[in-house]
Amino acid sequence: MKVVVVGASSPIGTAIAERFAAADGSVVGISLEQAGVEALTADLTADCSVPQEATAAIEEAVGVLGGLDVLVPAAGVMPVATLQHTSDEQWRRALAGCLDTFAFTARAALSHLCAGAGGAIVAVSSVNGFLAAPWMAAYAAAKGGVDALVRQLALDYARRGVRVNAVAPGLVGGAQLPDAAGGYPRGQTITPAEVAEAVAFLASPASSGITGVVLPVDAGLSITSPATFARADLRARLDDQG
Repeated sequence: MKVVVVGASSPIGTAIAERFAAADGSVVGISLEQAGVEALTADLTADCSVPQEATAAIEEAVGVLGGLDVLVPAAGVMPVATLQHTSDEQWRRALAGCLDTFAFTARAALSHLCAGAGGAIVAVSSVNGFLAAPWMAAYAAAKGGVDALVRQLALDYARRGVRVNAVAPGLVGGAQLPDAAGGYPRGQTITPAEVAEAVAFLASPASSGITGVVLPVDAGLSITSPATFARADLRARLDDQG
């Protein structure tokens, strides 16, 4: 499988690149800086929120790989501020890092994905696209845009054999974030490796009937009522394994 991971220098992007490489895939990473991932076939640098750089980077990656089966736009920028206190620069950086990067790399990759027997795009979105958290105005808007674009591309390219989906991670940290784990049904947050497994599934023939889906990878966070953790009696029921 020939894979391009955009944002391969992030913890999630690195885990995704390593997951595909471990399954005998050829993987090119594209990031703002060198990803430094040993498993990569090529480690490219580009600002893919700039249309020309995105196109040039995708073309170089396809040249290295000799084709393209899967595109994984995993880049993102997360300013932390209310809308009132979000600067113009922060707003534009969030939309550019999340939504523009997805749009421009997908636009450059689609002709290659349509050229073969069919390909897949699996974007990395966030639960912040459909769940509100304090001071996430720009990031929430950007990831919500990613989700909408996933559905649109899935429809527009379905008959060209291209499936388009996304994963929506919750808080990443696994057992390393004990203070946050109390709000998660299983008692810990998710890990980059768990996100990577979901991406690999959505890119594989095993998910051939799935397109236009934003799959939460959040250890059950998005299906759990806050009352579960706010009320002692409900929390006790959750903790009761009997």
